[in-house]
Amino acid sequence: MSENNSLYITTTIPYVNADPHIGFALEIVHADIFARFESLRGKEVFFNTGSDEHGVKIWKAALASGKSPQAYVDGYAERYRKLKDVLGLLPDINFIRTTSDHHMAAAQEFWKKCAAAGDIYKKYYEIKYCIGCELEKTDSELENGRCPVHPNLEIEFIKEENYFFRWSKYEKKLIEFYEMNQKFVVPATRFNEIKAFVSRGLKDFSISRLKAKMPWGVPVPDDSDHIMFVWFDAFINYISAIGWPDDMKKFNKWWPVVQVAGKDMVRQQAAMWQAMLMSVGLPPSKQIIIHGFITSGGQKISKSLGNVVHPDALVQEFGTDALRFFLAKEISYLEDSDFTIERFKNSYNADLANGLGNVVGRIMKMANTWLDAPVQTGEPENMDQYFKYLENFEINKASGFVWSQIKEIDKYIQENAPFTVVKLDKEKGKAMIVQLVKRLYDVATMLEPILPTTSAKIKMLIKENAVPAVALFPRKD
Repeated sequence: MSENNSLYITTTIPYVNADPHIGFALEIVHADIFARFESLRGKEVFFNTGSDEHGVKIWKAALASGKSPQAYVDGYAERYRKLKDVLGLLPDINFIRTTSDHHMAAAQEFWKKCAAAGDIYKKYYEIKYCIGCELEKTDSELENGRCPVHPNLEIEFIKEENYFFRWSKYEKKLIEFYEMNQKFVVPATRFNEIKAFVSRGLKDFSISRLKAKMPWGVPVPDDSDHIMFVWFDAFINYISAIGWPDDMKKFNKWWPVVQVAGKDMVRQQAAMWQAMLMSVGLPPSKQIIIHGFITSGGQKISKSLGNVVHPDALVQEFGTDALRFFLAKEISYLEDSDFTIERFKNSYNADLANGLGNVVGRIMKMANTWLDAPVQTGEPENMDQYFKYLENFEINKASGFVWSQIKEIDKYIQENAPFTVVKLDKEKGKAMIVQLVKRLYDVATMLEPILPTTSAKIKMLIKENAVPAVALFPRKD
């Protein structure tokens, strides 16, 4: 991280053309866990998310709804902003909107700097285009004539004159940068993917659209006939969120950034955006963390496919920390993971109701009954492996490690029966209970980034030597 002990971490910013779904909840919860972990280690953290509010998908959806584009995105942006409470995110999380005056001014300034570097030019072109990805598609990227990520959408054909960014100019520089930064993209499989892609040769990409055809976007400087292509505009949120170009003191404090993104964003985040940063003379991102998809029946969950699972409904029935637990422990960033409500409920009952909740109840019942005062806890022990997993963004392994500790505690209680020992040998039994409370405190500390509300409840029970008034996680039938 930067020398001043600060960390800047950001999610991608989702299109606000539908309600938030569990796929984006995965990304933002994983980023929040990482941000909380670094805060736990003493770092000052700037955590960013927001809403991507331009582009043809937004414009068409607004027209279909009978609203102006601005009124349309205002409503949806507020729903995404409320994820802070729904998902229990850090209270000071930054929320940037690409329709804000500051962001749009930053995007125009960025355009001017790219143009001054000789990296923007105009030409006529014809492409096949996936409106779902908002990207050009080659024949080799299509399956049966459709985008594999958005198979329900027809491929569009665009023929017009646009501005282009000289991506091809940065092919060699990107390859050299990748070679010098072997951990730039994780996991390694995704890094190999983007290195192979760039090595095959880069084609300049379009960065504008004709305003007469699609007027919803940031105006191109000095050309009233064009608006910026949504990807060009949206990338810039990562630097406008921390003050660029007006507040360079703030920018220099936080940059470079750790970015969390889905596996369909590797090209955009690790190559397109990095070349744009090179164009304006800014340092590249620090690292890009790529996660897999949450699937339903083996198919990616997405708004355009209409197979979404809404986090609000899960939180209303099971609670915020129950959803955070599932996303942390049961979902791996390395690969796709299937979601079903049955799998969610089984995991909840096994690991939260019968696991953590039961262990907390049993230990605190013994402590409340047999100890004269709250246990004085010290610095948590046995954290090295846990830290190592989170340092590598292996959140599911870190969560699995915590639950291995919970199972060990439960096994100890079953095999050594301190609730019986204390009746026969009070001092020995009380010493056993004290050690169990201390181990529970260590678990609560490790849970702090993953289940922040539950962690705080457990620590309060320990501080007050109290029994939970109600089960932390009531069983769901």
